[in-house]
Amino acid sequence: MTTKHTIPSDEDLTAFIDGELTAEDAARIEAIVKEDERVAERLEFLARASLPFEQAFAPLLQEAPREKLERMLEAIPAREDAKAVSVPAASRRRFLAALAASLVAGIAIDRAVLGLGGRFSAKDESSEWRAVVADYISLYTAETLAGPSPAWESQAAQLAPFDEKLGLSLSPEAVSLPGVDFKRALLLQYDGKPLAQIAYLDPETGPMALCIVRSDAGPKAPDLESRKGMNVVYWSNGRHAFMLIGHAPADRMAAIADGVRGRVAA
Repeated sequence: MTTKHTIPSDEDLTAFIDGELTAEDAARIEAIVKEDERVAERLEFLARASLPFEQAFAPLLQEAPREKLERMLEAIPAREDAKAVSVPAASRRRFLAALAASLVAGIAIDRAVLGLGGRFSAKDESSEWRAVVADYISLYTAETLAGPSPAWESQAAQLAPFDEKLGLSLSPEAVSLPGVDFKRALLLQYDGKPLAQIAYLDPETGPMALCIVRSDAGPKAPDLESRKGMNVVYWSNGRHAFMLIGHAPADRMAAIADGVRGRVAA
């Protein structure tokens, strides 16, 4: 039986990761991590997190309703059902700048880059990158994506970096999904390579995302799989691999993917 304690916030855990706590507070969190699997998993997630915030969020920061988004950030719950894992020391510092940027801006934003070394290849990308994305998206809740959808101009600005980094020019209309609200577009990173993520909130089933990476594995017709309790429709063309992931039923996910496929072709 574990001792009852207060769950540390993401801010506390990040300060712990970067050695900014007092010895007493650090010892307290270390003791909690040892006895609480939920906190250990959250610490591991934050320890390997990083995001290019200045590029990804510059358009969003210009119009962000700070006070409301600060409340949204505070309301995001930590996931409670994951197993404990050890914390790799090598990547502990990478999260601080990202979290600081998010707190200053008051944005309820993603806390991780999908970076795993040495695993991106034509052989692995058919499944490995989807597994990484699914792990990440499984942490999303409706609260993570709460708030109003950005205006058309902001959507276009968020999508603009995809052209340079991925060779993929996308408009808000191209990535619009029927009955699903656009929330944000981020340029993340997978094994040192750009990964586009467009996050949505389905009023009926919750978070949904369209993710894209460069791929030279050749064209592949749409296929369906299940990961982390979510349905995934994935396909590829000559230059990119795509996946649409969410909690909606498989037939609805397939129909949505079919509609967006032609619009996002390079």
